[in-house]
Amino acid sequence: MSDVAKIRAVEQAPEAEALPHNIEAEQQLLGAILTNNDIYDRIAALVKAEHFFEPVHQRIFEIATARIQKNALASPVTLKGYLEEDAGLKELGGPAYLARLAGAAISAFAARDYAQMIYDLAVRRELMRLGQDITARAQTIEVDNDPREQIVEAEQRLYTLGEQGTVEKGFVSFLKATTEAVQSALAAYQRDGGLAGISTGLTDLDKKLGGLHPSDLLILAGRPSMGKTSLATNIAFNIAKAYKRGKRPDGSEGAVEGGVVGFFSLEMSSEQLAARVLSEASEVPSEQIRRGDMTEAEFRRFVEAAKALESCPLYIDDTPALPISQLAARARRLKRTYGLDVLMVDYLQLVRPASAKDSRVNEVSEITQGLKAIAKELNIPVVALSQLSRQVESREDKRPQLADLRESGSIEQDADVVMF
Repeated sequence: MSDVAKIRAVEQAPEAEALPHNIEAEQQLLGAILTNNDIYDRIAALVKAEHFFEPVHQRIFEIATARIQKNALASPVTLKGYLEEDAGLKELGGPAYLARLAGAAISAFAARDYAQMIYDLAVRRELMRLGQDITARAQTIEVDNDPREQIVEAEQRLYTLGEQGTVEKGFVSFLKATTEAVQSALAAYQRDGGLAGISTGLTDLDKKLGGLHPSDLLILAGRPSMGKTSLATNIAFNIAKAYKRGKRPDGSEGAVEGGVVGFFSLEMSSEQLAARVLSEASEVPSEQIRRGDMTEAEFRRFVEAAKALESCPLYIDDTPALPISQLAARARRLKRTYGLDVLMVDYLQLVRPASAKDSRVNEVSEITQGLKAIAKELNIPVVALSQLSRQVESREDKRPQLADLRESGSIEQDADVVMF
């Protein structure tokens, strides 16, 4: 096998050869999978086709994966028909190369270590490419080339690399998408109450939404002083209080109940927001807390609630007038540092666009698109509060409509759910 690896290495372009890789490790892991398909289950969560350096190995792994996931045998014989006309495989000796892979198979016990090596080398290659791209962009001095925006973009790409092992996700097969859909349905089926998403702790709301779902943007809209923030803090508190970590149905570690909550409070200070949460937990009205008008028993309940919730995974950022790009960067850091399962934004009209636009409508449109992008990138539900326009008060029928969303029709376009 080493001879084949050397032949292939000679054929690589000099710049490709300089990238870190291990052809022998790829060959031996593929050989192990082709001789024992059960090995695939041990490494499937770690290594993907794009992590292989050799393009032919990527295609072999892709086809083997598709067959194994359909409960069909993946072996040199069964893969032969898919790859007979593959030009890259012909360069390596044709279908006989598949047999040589199987002949060099490693033991099942070593498969995980080889998969980890292949993954780590793939991440190193992506880091090198990303570093070259960052350097090239930094050297390009243009009017619209803001270095601060480059930092945000670089951080986003580094975050994606850390989470997925690739800078850009690109296309995914329909098989992978349907597998994820089935896993989501299975989680709902197995969970008490039949919720596919994270429970808000509010039974009626959970029945309508099925919980808060990853990658969804939910808008909670209302006129000022109608209780938007109170409802949002209630939901955030319920989710954080219920947080339990464990093994998920897909085998990964994370929240199995509740979740880690990030709360961007652009209108209210973190102290005020914490007081609201403690008011809910201690059953002491927030007005009394604010005035200090509490009995000894109420104050004791308030302090006990604070002690009970001091380790609650609820993180508050009360920086005012945050640009959407900075909001996204801070959400990424929170997920990377502590984990993040739900993001709350109070409220979206107080978020600033990355750059000034010719109209407020276009600015709000950029903000809602940015919030939806955060939901998809971090694979979390984002709940954003929104103001309603005054026109709802001028009508005889006071029930809000989608057209009442203030300053932008794009809110209803970008949102998956709008609640009044």
